Amino acid sequence: MQPAEIFVRDAVPHPVLRSVGAPARPAAWAASRPHEPILAAILTAGAAFRRWALLLGCVVAWAIVAWVWQLTYGLGATGLGRPVYWGLYITNFVFFIGVSHAGTLISAILRIVQAEWRRPITRMAEVITVLVLFFGVGNVILDLGRPDRALYVIRHPHFTSPLLWDVGSIATYLTASSIYLYLPLIPDIALLRDRTTGWRHRLYSRLALRWAGTPRQWHLLERAIGVMAIIVIPVAVSVHTVVSWVFAMTIQPMWHSTIFGPYFVVGAIFSGIAAIITAMVIVRKVYGLEQYLTPMHFNNLGLLLLVMACLWFYFTFAEYLTTWYGQDPTEMAGFTEKFAGRFAPYFWSMFVFCFVVPFVILANSRTRTIAGTLIASVSVNAGMWLERFTIVVPSLSNPRASIHTFVYAPSWVEWSLMAGCFAAFTLLYMGFTKLFPIISIWELERGAAPAPAEPKSILAPTEP
Repeated sequence: MQPAEIFVRDAVPHPVLRSVGAPARPAAWAASRPHEPILAAILTAGAAFRRWALLLGCVVAWAIVAWVWQLTYGLGATGLGRPVYWGLYITNFVFFIGVSHAGTLISAILRIVQAEWRRPITRMAEVITVLVLFFGVGNVILDLGRPDRALYVIRHPHFTSPLLWDVGSIATYLTASSIYLYLPLIPDIALLRDRTTGWRHRLYSRLALRWAGTPRQWHLLERAIGVMAIIVIPVAVSVHTVVSWVFAMTIQPMWHSTIFGPYFVVGAIFSGIAAIITAMVIVRKVYGLEQYLTPMHFNNLGLLLLVMACLWFYFTFAEYLTTWYGQDPTEMAGFTEKFAGRFAPYFWSMFVFCFVVPFVILANSRTRTIAGTLIASVSVNAGMWLERFTIVVPSLSNPRASIHTFVYAPSWVEWSLMAGCFAAFTLLYMGFTKLFPIISIWELERGAAPAPAEPKSILAPTEP
């Protein structure tokens, strides 16, 4: 579909979106108007997009094959065994739940403090939150071996179990995040409804909820968004706190720590900001949105990432300092394994990726560029995954009763399912960009100052 096909439908203009029903215009006229690149990205899919979709689809298909293999032969197809019952799957679970803080928490805070520079980035972040939660929950189901066992938590609830708390908090978080994503989408969906025909028009008509842009609708929408922004912040904090309690409520060495709650929350925000920056760079390059995602946005997020790197270092230092000073033999077994033993390469790589690389890049304004923040973000995401791995596996490999000599090594099934999760997330994110504006058009319009010398807005009256 060509970009000019965005303007294909005559409709009665709405009071606020007054030009959305304008007749079809020449392509040159469309290109001269602001925000048309955002709309054009939705209705066009080039050869590169199709190739990437095919490649990612193949990875997902291979992951399905691996899962069928696991269902057939049981958890024996994985590298899990006594006493390491949690491995790659739970590592991915904690990592994905942490990344989910990318949108809802960051977007809500920036919206509440009325940071105007947030307008082009909020939706990209909110989409990450909703999509990545499904893969966090999915990894728990993979770890169960038999998916039907997931129903036991609901059919036979044990209210003193942190696992039940986890189910409740994640379900609440997913519901609140989905609503928080959908509400700001409504005006843009109405814009697309009046610009398209066929199945897209029918889809957008149902999702737009009869949006007409009346003053009352705008008032109710902004009020609802404000209320949800306040609600999702404590919900988001509680989610990763409860995830940390799944570990901390045990007496497992290196887990039984009161600092795990805030430690996990800080790590979640840290990895979430890194995920936002990575997504921004890709979307900016692929869809040519340089005029919206400017170096200023990357500089501001880079500063936030720098602050979180310092907080992460503080919490990590405090966590390991108290373990070393206490010199408890059972705790020191896992401590030694991380610092100088079998897991030392993972631990020190984590430290380099999570602190050294981002601090060196982001503390210097000359290297805090778009490329610099991308490198720092990729480094942080890799480091935070390693952090989750070094939390889960070394402690289980060194239980209080050291009667096992089992050495955990992930199997091809686990690696395949991990690759499938990342590929499926990327594929769904790509699909979202082809259905809805990845940058909120109405927020850009309402936040922009009037400039008579510039081209007219797509939300302003136009000559027929």
